[in-house]
Amino acid sequence: MKRLIGLLTVLACASSPALAQGARGATARGGAAHPPPRPEVGGGHIPAHGPTRTPAPKAPAPKRTAPVNYAHATGHPNAPHVDVKTNVWVGHDTRRDEPGLVIAHPWAHGHFGGEIGASHIYRLGGGDFHRFGFGGFFFSVAAADWAYCNDWLWDNDDITLYDDPDHPGYYIAYNVRLGTYVHVEYLGE
Repeated sequence: MKRLIGLLTVLACASSPALAQGARGATARGGAAHPPPRPEVGGGHIPAHGPTRTPAPKAPAPKRTAPVNYAHATGHPNAPHVDVKTNVWVGHDTRRDEPGLVIAHPWAHGHFGGEIGASHIYRLGGGDFHRFGFGGFFFSVAAADWAYCNDWLWDNDDITLYDDPDHPGYYIAYNVRLGTYVHVEYLGE
């Protein structure tokens, strides 16, 4: 019995490097491993900066009668998102004058006192689109964006916050897992 246990131990130790190599995706013929393809949206990508200010249109924008389709490429969500390959904030430029993104009293609850930008990642701590928080700070998603965050995990997704240059009173909350973003209003501590 001791010999059998000893033999199994030796076999397990000898096979662990091969198992580890297989887990990294090496081919059976000993070829080089290929990393899994990087998703075009989300997947842990964090944009280096928020969107730039959208120039004012020369003529009033026509009223939309149909919903906008943000899925401009295969594999992209039908929600405002950041394209991993180009760092383009898809949907931001088309929503500059959207009535649902105007706050009557911007900054009514003050400005967010925490850090914003790509180097500051926050873990959501519960709630929903009406009111969510992290680290003692609370926010609310703009009603115009409620449909774009129905797949967010409000108790454990990571987000980054950016200033919104086009909509005074709003920040942009970017979901690191999904690559989508919504406009959020700071509610206070």
